[in-house]
Amino acid sequence: MTQPTLLEHLARFVGTVRPEDLPADVVRSVKNRVLDTMGLCLAAKPLDTSARALSVARVLGGPPAASVIGEPGRLPASAAAFANGVLAHSLDFDDTHLPSVLHPSSVLVPAALAVAEEAGASGTELIVALAAGYEVCVRTGMAAYDRQLGNSVFFERGWHATSICGTLGAAAVAGRLFGLGPTGIGHAIAIAASLGSGIIEANRAGGSVKRIHCGWAAHAGIMAAQLARAGFTGPPTVFEGRFGFYQAFCGGTFEPGEITRDLGRSWCTPGIFYKPYPANHFTHAGIDAALRLRPRLSDIDRIADIELAVATPTLRTIAEPRHAKIVPESGYHAQFSGPFTVAAALTGGGGLGLGLEDFTDARAKDSRVLALAARVRCVGSPECDAIFPNQFPAILTVTLSDGRSLTEKVLANRGGPDVPLSGAELMTKFMANAQRAIDHEAAVRLAAGVDTLELLPVHELLALARVRPEPSGFVAGTETTADTQV
Repeated sequence: MTQPTLLEHLARFVGTVRPEDLPADVVRSVKNRVLDTMGLCLAAKPLDTSARALSVARVLGGPPAASVIGEPGRLPASAAAFANGVLAHSLDFDDTHLPSVLHPSSVLVPAALAVAEEAGASGTELIVALAAGYEVCVRTGMAAYDRQLGNSVFFERGWHATSICGTLGAAAVAGRLFGLGPTGIGHAIAIAASLGSGIIEANRAGGSVKRIHCGWAAHAGIMAAQLARAGFTGPPTVFEGRFGFYQAFCGGTFEPGEITRDLGRSWCTPGIFYKPYPANHFTHAGIDAALRLRPRLSDIDRIADIELAVATPTLRTIAEPRHAKIVPESGYHAQFSGPFTVAAALTGGGGLGLGLEDFTDARAKDSRVLALAARVRCVGSPECDAIFPNQFPAILTVTLSDGRSLTEKVLANRGGPDVPLSGAELMTKFMANAQRAIDHEAAVRLAAGVDTLELLPVHELLALARVRPEPSGFVAGTETTADTQV
């Protein structure tokens, strides 16, 4: 008897998983990620890149079927998912799976909301489809995690795994919600393997293209499912084949067991890391260390030197080139700077520690913050290297003008399973984000709708997120000339 291919394993799982198969913590985690992502979409609405993405989505053409979060009217499902994916990823506040270094929710939630609205799906159907889609996205990403290398092969080769594996997950979600069954879902995933892409040169050299990666992945995943529904097919050996997915993207280096092991018994969703701060995830432990040190520093003007020791592979993202990191060109650029985020944590912060108000364009030009950022030296740490990328650790040492030194180690990221955010903290984050676009009462209603998602058709949930005419509040850097990202 022929052994099932990797694709057949995934497609059978996605097509047959039932609501009663989901553990309670998976259901709660999916709901929380829908809430988190919708809040991010609302918070990102005033960005210039959000307006540009919406203008592109509006001209793609097709029958109106799905909502852009906070916008009146409807667009084709793939176009709405594109716009929502751009919104969800633009503030760099979206969740991260480690060690694959994927941002799954900013692809999967926009895709799921759009297709569920078009298909007239229930909240329960949405939850099941998302739970299955997270498994496809994360497991295909983890298959390319090289344990000997200690990093993702995608990342090492310059690929953005989120926009590649996210397309596969979005196709699985869409195929499930379209009711394609295991065979059709398999074709959707196999087609999606030809549609996903994204490179991370913006990490190094800048550009606003990174903001569209999750939107494009959501759009492409839905298109793959629509193509499968129309009768297009994909190869059953799309993953392990001689000219398959892992050969093309990873030079044939992958671990197939990561895709199939305990599928349907072990669930990835509860272990995905939330972001408490709107900044590149590599900066978070440094932020936490600075926040811990801050009460012990009576006068930051007495700081002579700051050493930020991190995992060596993260230096190319948060420390290089040095001038661009100590003098960021915009608030958005500041979100990917180790020196700036440490300086911001020592001088500002609110909410969960640092908020969007700490990454405005004006804040990025604050002379006091920049003077402190210039005193930050970023170095590689063997201790941090040994932990990365299961965590993004940091060791912060502040040397004062009198020669005294203060050190804080943060070896586990806040927001992950080892240091989880409470339900109250997740709600604080959501309310702060959502109220940049809707009023308090509307945000409360939206949160309640997500909490009782099983009782709502998805179109009713989306109707709860309507933006007042003129959003208020600060928004992280609207200039996009020097963007970088994980």
